[in-house]
Amino acid sequence: MGTAAYIAIAIFVVAYMLIISEKIHRTVVGLTGAMLLILLGILSQEQAISHIDFNTIGLLIGMMIIVNITSETGLFNYLAIWSAKKVKANPVKLLIVLAALTAVCSAFLDNVTTVLLTVPVTFGITAKLKVPVKPFLIAQIMSSNIGGTATLIGDPPNIMIGSAVPELDFMAFLTNLGDICIVIFVVTVAILVGIYHKQLKTKPELQKEVMNMNEKKELKDTTLLKKCLFVLAITIITFVLHSQLGLESATVALSGAALLMLISISTRETAIVSILSRLEWLAIFFFVGLFILVGGLVETGVIKAMAAEAMKITEGNVTTTTMLILWLSAIASAFIDNIPFVATLIPMIKEMGAMGITNLEPLWWALSLGACLGGNGTLIGASANVVVAGMASANGVKLTFVDYLKIAFPLMILSIIISSAYIYVRYL
Repeated sequence: MGTAAYIAIAIFVVAYMLIISEKIHRTVVGLTGAMLLILLGILSQEQAISHIDFNTIGLLIGMMIIVNITSETGLFNYLAIWSAKKVKANPVKLLIVLAALTAVCSAFLDNVTTVLLTVPVTFGITAKLKVPVKPFLIAQIMSSNIGGTATLIGDPPNIMIGSAVPELDFMAFLTNLGDICIVIFVVTVAILVGIYHKQLKTKPELQKEVMNMNEKKELKDTTLLKKCLFVLAITIITFVLHSQLGLESATVALSGAALLMLISISTRETAIVSILSRLEWLAIFFFVGLFILVGGLVETGVIKAMAAEAMKITEGNVTTTTMLILWLSAIASAFIDNIPFVATLIPMIKEMGAMGITNLEPLWWALSLGACLGGNGTLIGASANVVVAGMASANGVKLTFVDYLKIAFPLMILSIIISSAYIYVRYL
């Protein structure tokens, strides 16, 4: 490796440390690091742009637009109250049903968006029942990350893997990871109920209050709701069929977004501005910077050297390599942002393929399961975790790092043990 490689490593490591420290916002760090690579001549502008995965960016933007418009209808509040009434406002059953709702929504929406939509309702219902909200929050955090693992569009690591490996389409993720995610969800929620069931007691009169809530009042715009459900249905069906139709996932998401804007807000400039301004622009530009940072490592041969080292450790054995990637990505993702970690590992796995590992499929599923489920380990492991902790604080509930760690980290390790057994039996 030459001087350029060491400069690229130095910039990447410093950027990574700053992202972890949260002293400077990660978007600023990502973009600054990316620009330094270009300014120092490590990458040309053309090379930098070629490393940006516009499929990932397009998919994120498209889904954000659809979700932002749908959230204005009050659909998610309606679903939460309807679910609570279906279980007669029983706190234990309520925890299970809200966790299930979060998991299902997270499979088709961004995790952060899901918790932003479902958690406020959880605060409202638990306050009415006078039961502690903390067990519900932990269950929803963990469910959002488990549900997001099951599909191509559920979690950013999956979006990145799907974009890098075209044959891993929507159905491939669903059929390979859906079953195991259901098993992990059931085990996780069952243990949480076992831990907290004694705290989840309420009075009949308080249950009656929840039963008297009118979920239909939450639906603010039924005409818009019908349009949103129509577009969501078309988008999800097209996701299922996108590889047969020869369409990239970004094309599907952006087409769905364009159609929904066309039939709902096409003439209202203020509404269009409002929807587009609420996109997670910070996340999008962070991705752009990150892709360029990793591109610097690719172009200077660092990734190739890392892959060669990993191959040396595992001696090219598929089983050993798969388990290394699964456990490494799970432990790492519990403490550091899984997005830059996955961005680094994708080219490394591709390089391993070039070095002689012919069956890369188990490695991709190991990376997805490790990176997505590992995020459950700590309060900083995934963006949804940080968002829920912030919402808890805003509502006067202290969800500390240690409180969460004691419950979630052992459950995360258990989910990776289950994943290890699953990958070994199914693929190795």
